Amino acid sequence: MFTSCNNIKLSMDEAGRAKTPFLFGLDFELGEGFFIENPLQQPEILFDIDGVMNGTEKAAEKPFYFSAFPEDSNRYARRFSRVMDGLRSGNSFLTNLTIKTPVKTDLSLKEIFLRSRAKYRLYVPGRFVCFSPERFVQIKDGKIFSHPMKGTIDASVENAAETILNDYKEKAEHHTVVDLIRNDISRIATGVKVNRFRYIDKVETNDGPILQVSSEIEGTLPDEYLENIGTLFFELLPAGSVSGAPKDATIGIIREAEQEPRGFYTGVAGYFDGTNLDSCVLIRYIEQAEEGFYFRSGGGITVNSECEKEYAEAVRKVYLPF
Repeated sequence: MFTSCNNIKLSMDEAGRAKTPFLFGLDFELGEGFFIENPLQQPEILFDIDGVMNGTEKAAEKPFYFSAFPEDSNRYARRFSRVMDGLRSGNSFLTNLTIKTPVKTDLSLKEIFLRSRAKYRLYVPGRFVCFSPERFVQIKDGKIFSHPMKGTIDASVENAAETILNDYKEKAEHHTVVDLIRNDISRIATGVKVNRFRYIDKVETNDGPILQVSSEIEGTLPDEYLENIGTLFFELLPAGSVSGAPKDATIGIIREAEQEPRGFYTGVAGYFDGTNLDSCVLIRYIEQAEEGFYFRSGGGITVNSECEKEYAEAVRKVYLPF
């Protein structure tokens, strides 16, 4: 099941030519992933890709506890400072900085998967659970769509929607991500355009609703796209919304600031039904380690970012979606 990402790319191309359904997942570093043909017929990895799922099991509704123990603000400030050095030197215009937060809960990862309310859900036993609100790309009837998500605010804040839409830093960050994704898609598609710019979705969490800002980008794929769907898909990686711009230099900054691989966190996963493909960015993510569970979260940093606000946003994203 788990193999190199190069093998997965080849398997995606072969399955695309044969119009064979598959499920796949790729880690952020593009070193490891999984590929499963006809995944609706297997019970090992549970998934729900915007309503397409391989199970009907329901979780028992019961009281639960969930506590987070984020790194202190001084440690985050040191990471933030390294990112700002890269931004101020011109090596990056936008860098996604993430943290790894120990969490404690009496729920299993499978129970979290079953109870989660999210557009994209994925549970890999012994590895992680993900309940992502963010689409990476959708391929449908020869078109490709992306919905980059940048900008989060507590919905209880007075005039929350107006506040985030008018925030200078948030606008600049979102513009940068949209330009990056549009350029990425232009590598494999023609007629690339932005259909909707900076619209708001509400996401329910165990700690109250949050608002998130997204855009929609569209392009037209070549006629023979199914022949090499894996090769085309890999041209877009890693996801721009969770890396930054320009990608190569920014990933170097991320490695220095975060000091460890992300693994599947901020990677991508998706489902191909034999004709169309839908995929998500692996955010809102809890991983299992020998010593317990860790929740991964983060946000985009620009030269206009304020350390205290970015730290608060990363901590605010540690939640359960129920």
